[in-house]
Amino acid sequence: MTLFITSSPFDEAAETPLFSNANGFVDRLRAALPEYPSVTFVASSPERHDLTCRFGADAFTALANAGICPSQWTVLDGMNAEDAPEIVSSSDLLIFAGGHVPTQAAFFRDIALDVLLQDYPGVIIGISAGSMNMARTVYAQPEEPGEAVDPGYARFFPGLDLTEVNVLPHYQKVKDDLVDGLRLFEDITLPDSRGRCFFAIPDGSYFYQDDSCLMLCGKSCLVRDGVLSPLTQDGEILNMEHFE
Repeated sequence: MTLFITSSPFDEAAETPLFSNANGFVDRLRAALPEYPSVTFVASSPERHDLTCRFGADAFTALANAGICPSQWTVLDGMNAEDAPEIVSSSDLLIFAGGHVPTQAAFFRDIALDVLLQDYPGVIIGISAGSMNMARTVYAQPEEPGEAVDPGYARFFPGLDLTEVNVLPHYQKVKDDLVDGLRLFEDITLPDSRGRCFFAIPDGSYFYQDDSCLMLCGKSCLVRDGVLSPLTQDGEILNMEHFE
C-alpha cells in the first residue's frame, strides 16, 4: 500500500482543477500508479451526493491534467455504500475527500473501511480530513461552532490504522483561527498535544508512505508536548526514520 497523506494536493492558483507538483507530489503519484488506474473518490459526507460528485469531478480533472488517465471512475458514498467491498477491492487508487473529520469517520465505520483495506495493494490519497482519518488514533481538531466547548465532542478516536502520522492540514489558513472564542492552536491544539505528536502542514506538503519508507515532503511544523516549532522547509524531504 502506498499513501499520500496531504493537506491539499490542488494548485489553488490554477484556473482549472490541477494537482500541484510542489515537493514532487505529481511525480511520485505517477510513479506509484499503473498506466490506466481504476479510481474511487470516497465521500466525507455520505448523504451529500451532489457535493461529493462535484469534488470528485475536480479530482478526476486534476488527474487527467497530470497525465493520469483512469480506466474507471467511481464515487463511493451513501448511495452505493453496500457495494463498498467490491468497489474498494477493484480500485487501484482511492481518494479520501476532505470535509468534517467525525462525519467522514462515521461513514468509514459504517462501511467497515478498515477491514476492507486490510492487505489493500493500491494507492491512497488523503485530502485534509481524509488524511486525518488514516491515522491509528485520529486527532480531530474542533472546527464547527460548539465543538471546542462541548465535553461530549471526541477529539481522539480510532481511525483506519494505516499510519502513525497525525497531520493538521491547511496550517497556512487555520493557524490564527478562533473556535468558540478559543485560539485553535494556542488554546486547543497545543494543550491536546501533551504526550503526543502532530504535524502541522500547509497545502502542498504531504507525507509519502509505502512498505519501505515514510517521508515528510515539504514545509511543516512540529506540534509536540505543548510546543509548536518549525520542522522542515518547502522543498525539503525528511526521512522519518531519522526523526526523533
